[in-house]
Amino acid sequence: MSEKDWRFSPIHLTVDDDEVHLWRTWLDRPYSQMPYLTEILSEDEQARAGRIKIDKAKRHFVAGRGMLRDILSRYLRLKPAAVAFEYGPQAKPRPAAGSVDLRFNVTHSHGLMLVAITRAREIGVDVEKLRPMPDAGRIAERFFSAVEKTALQAAPSGQTTEAFFACWTRKEAYLKAVGDGITRPLDSFDVSLTPGQPAQLLRVADDPAEVDRWSLRSFTPMPGFIAALAVEGHNWRLRHWQWMR
Repeated sequence: MSEKDWRFSPIHLTVDDDEVHLWRTWLDRPYSQMPYLTEILSEDEQARAGRIKIDKAKRHFVAGRGMLRDILSRYLRLKPAAVAFEYGPQAKPRPAAGSVDLRFNVTHSHGLMLVAITRAREIGVDVEKLRPMPDAGRIAERFFSAVEKTALQAAPSGQTTEAFFACWTRKEAYLKAVGDGITRPLDSFDVSLTPGQPAQLLRVADDPAEVDRWSLRSFTPMPGFIAALAVEGHNWRLRHWQWMR
């Protein structure tokens, strides 16, 4: 994925049934944009922002929620402040019922924010900054499956960090897509993680048919970051958008 793949979007967008739209932006916004991002928040969101004591965390919250509203409004043909949310059985949010069956998922790491959008299919996205992980082995021992731990130990020298984060982002993206982030154990399913090997859901212990239901894709949204998408179904194409106001 190169920089030329990321395009600035038009005011109005449509996501087709065979598309996944991926948005990239940064939570550190110019102060000149903060009044707009603040005023389009709901009363509840503004109240939440008011309870955040650390200035940077408050600005990131306002920017993240404001940009999400702005992005969704381009598909829903609504003003950003009019975007409303409803929640499924696992408290996974989606735009309130309307004529467009829009699904979305959000992730951020070290200031980089990604928003994945589809129509009529579930989706999950996760991103991590590649960084030294002295306790990667301990984390893998606790959370990875036996197959994943073996694959991580067999990763080529110098690629252990990449393999660890490839595994982590793929697992998180799948959990976010199915909405089971709290209840499903991380070691109850396997994903591929060997560098150079295609991203793939390999096994789901309690439902073998899940393997055929989902597709995974890993990508580099920015140098120094690794991310993954979990998308319900197959044969979809990806479009990349850069948020700008």
